[in-house]
Amino acid sequence: MKDDKVLLAVEGLSKKFCKDLKTSLWYGLKDLYSNVFGNVKARHLRPKEFWAVKDISFELRRGECLGLIGHNGAGKSTLLKILNGLLQPDAGTVTIRGRVGALIELGAGFNPILTGRENIYNNGAILGFTKREIDSKLETIIAFSELEDFIDMPVQHYSSGMKVRLGFGIAAQMEPDVLLIDEVLAVGDLGFIMKCFKTIDSILPHTAIVFVSHSMPMVSRVCNKIMLLSHGESLFYKSDVAKGIDIYYSQFNHAKSTVVFSDHSLVLMQTKLMNPHVEDQPLPQLNWGDDLQLYFEFRIEKALQRCPIFRIIILDKELREVAVLEENEDASGITITQDLLCFTVCHKRLELSKGVYSIDLLVATGKMRAPLLRQNNIFQFQILHETETWPPFLLNASYAQC
Repeated sequence: MKDDKVLLAVEGLSKKFCKDLKTSLWYGLKDLYSNVFGNVKARHLRPKEFWAVKDISFELRRGECLGLIGHNGAGKSTLLKILNGLLQPDAGTVTIRGRVGALIELGAGFNPILTGRENIYNNGAILGFTKREIDSKLETIIAFSELEDFIDMPVQHYSSGMKVRLGFGIAAQMEPDVLLIDEVLAVGDLGFIMKCFKTIDSILPHTAIVFVSHSMPMVSRVCNKIMLLSHGESLFYKSDVAKGIDIYYSQFNHAKSTVVFSDHSLVLMQTKLMNPHVEDQPLPQLNWGDDLQLYFEFRIEKALQRCPIFRIIILDKELREVAVLEENEDASGITITQDLLCFTVCHKRLELSKGVYSIDLLVATGKMRAPLLRQNNIFQFQILHETETWPPFLLNASYAQC
């Protein structure tokens, strides 16, 4: 029978910091005096203060994994440090039932002058395990972290990857009721990251996890709830992980086009979608399976010796290059006048999966592909579909009985 008990409950949590150290110390003395004499004032911001976390509330039960996402400085790490008891909140409550395992900072919780083996015993004792219980888990932790040859070396000599392996090995094998993970998996190699995800899959039914990452593929892979933070406040908190990720990406959709290189022969004047699904949208939209028809217009600044070659690159929302349109072989289909070059390029039945995509452009000339222009993020568009899939392509398929 599933245990529906709430393992982690956060209500009205707030934490403020001061931008100036001297002022912060003065405020600290005033707050200490107020607390001693019971003269606690209502929450408010004083000069030079800001909310790192403000009015955050959520609950996690066993089997739930909350993805905490947001830009740098949004309050994710501050929130995790409050949950782990490293910071005291200015307002609100945190209720945790059971043992807490935390990977909130590289090497946090390790004594650098002690060996890896000694740190395993230290961390286990802090979590409330007896020496006999730690003894029974010791070899499993060492094997998981792949540190058999280095387990008796001081942790201060470990690489960042070795610290992550040891930290995750301890946190996972000690079977915590609540596990806090903050971005540390970005340090590990691919093989170890895959092992970590396999371990998360196995412990999640018995654990509540708070997972902080800037990697949306990782978040979509492990999380079944999501909270988007911005300037310390919650913008979105639901079980719809895909929608939360979409809102996160929408915050970056207004990045300007960047000219990486130009020999000043051509200037890109216009790029537009010829067949949008709906007019007057913030981003041009296509339905999945529509034709991609793009119009390009350039101003010719210097006389061209021959027709340039155009390389049009499509990038996904993680800015990974996922496709490139076939280059033109010659000037056929391209209009060139004394001061204008324009053309329309078409790709039939586009099968990019639902999401936002951007386009980079490379213009070159001659057999050696001498660059004339390289410009990034020249255009953005959105693919509409009812199915949420993380891979960049949703390929059409038909099924038949055998």
